[in-house]
Amino acid sequence: MTNLSLNLSESAAMYPDHPAIRLDDDVLRYNDLDDAASRVVTLLREYGVQPGDRVGLMLPNVPEFAIVFYGVLRAGGIAVPMNPLLKRREVEYYLDDSGARVLFGWHEIAAEAEAGAKAAGTDLVTVAPQEFRALVGTREPATDPASRDGEDTAVILYTSGTTGRPKGAELTHAGLNTNQAVSARTLFKIGPDDVVMGCLPLFHVFGLTCGLNTAIANGATLTMIPRFSPAKALEVIQRDKVTVFEGVPTMYSAMLGLPDRDKYDVSTLRTCVSGGAALPVEVLRGFEEAFGAIILEGYGLSETSPVASFNHPDAVRKPGSIGTPIEGVRMRVVDEAHNPVQAGEIGEIQIGGHNVMKSYWNKPADTTAAVDAEGWLSTGDLARQDEDGYFFIVDRKKDLLIRGGYNVYPREVEEVLYEHPAVAEAAVVGIPHPSLGEEIGAAIALKDGETATPEELREFVKSRIAAYKYPRAVWIVDGLPKGPTGKIQRRDVVVPEGVLS
Repeated sequence: MTNLSLNLSESAAMYPDHPAIRLDDDVLRYNDLDDAASRVVTLLREYGVQPGDRVGLMLPNVPEFAIVFYGVLRAGGIAVPMNPLLKRREVEYYLDDSGARVLFGWHEIAAEAEAGAKAAGTDLVTVAPQEFRALVGTREPATDPASRDGEDTAVILYTSGTTGRPKGAELTHAGLNTNQAVSARTLFKIGPDDVVMGCLPLFHVFGLTCGLNTAIANGATLTMIPRFSPAKALEVIQRDKVTVFEGVPTMYSAMLGLPDRDKYDVSTLRTCVSGGAALPVEVLRGFEEAFGAIILEGYGLSETSPVASFNHPDAVRKPGSIGTPIEGVRMRVVDEAHNPVQAGEIGEIQIGGHNVMKSYWNKPADTTAAVDAEGWLSTGDLARQDEDGYFFIVDRKKDLLIRGGYNVYPREVEEVLYEHPAVAEAAVVGIPHPSLGEEIGAAIALKDGETATPEELREFVKSRIAAYKYPRAVWIVDGLPKGPTGKIQRRDVVVPEGVLS
């Protein structure tokens, strides 16, 4: 039997009293986590969840995420992690598209979760720490984890495409388990004596695989921060003697720029991992010099479970590079006809191996367009490969914006802007930002005879989509640049000076 939840059972058998999950003073030991997850199975069965059914998790980085996640897997269900910042319309889409039977929603965002679940016809379980653990504690533990095959879907992670609505990448039990195992053994070298910093969101594939799954499978402790702040991160590193820190570039910049960073003892840090966006070389060097721990930069996608390549700890590190493929994964750079290009030439990255998704949920045409008959996943990312086999990203997916490590797709934001009755045309673009990488901006052309202020348009979008997506900068223009076919050309949009000040 292959079931990702067996990693928890095996670690609980070997390290029953060892801390598995920590959130400040709230510590879940392996036995406690294993027991709670087994009781969630019983709760899920009360809601009629059968093997293969989808279950939504709209939870922040709290111990309850791990309890529910492993409970869903143990019941044979498919976990659908969701950003807790999602609004009602987004919640409804995720639940409706996945056909989720149940949604576990954090109590602090209960209104949006409840409205979305009601619209989708999905049962809602509101999760507040004490009440939820009391609810789970009254159930009998299920002793019979569902049997799953390695190719059965374990997780559906939604990832937007530049053409519109999010698609659900199906990640399998075997793919996720192999990805964490290879990463733990060859990159992070994680064992039961390690403490892994969990400030990456667990609803994102980076935090889910490299944080939660890797820690639990290897008997380590995952210490969480629900909302990142540089001071809190350094405080937790010192308090919990963190050995492995995993973050996006903006986190490293923030900790490096903290005025009183030297007052924290971070001497236990052994390895830091960066992904999600390109890490500026000056930040890498400055951080390593200030904190005395190496940063390993890597690359991956939701569709690749996520780890595809890394600067390996026992090999030459090349600052600015995403390294070389991990064990069992192959990568290449190809031209538009998908023929491999020569070293030094720019082309699109393709990835093959155990880490590639099974498919996009219920979207066979999109799956065929993304993964060819030989198993090569086309990423849309442009890169070059040097003579030593190291890959260097030179451009991101067309139109994709990355704000503070979160992916923002212009089309999705534009669709909301077009719902405003005064908007004739909209173009959402990235504006360089010193700490976030990019801020979201929107150029708007109004309909003849209509009026709207930038503030009004900004608030209109803010009320309808997650907080990290709405445009902080909005400006009104007479018209937007267009190509020969009349298509709006985002790349030609001029951002006014001082628009973010």
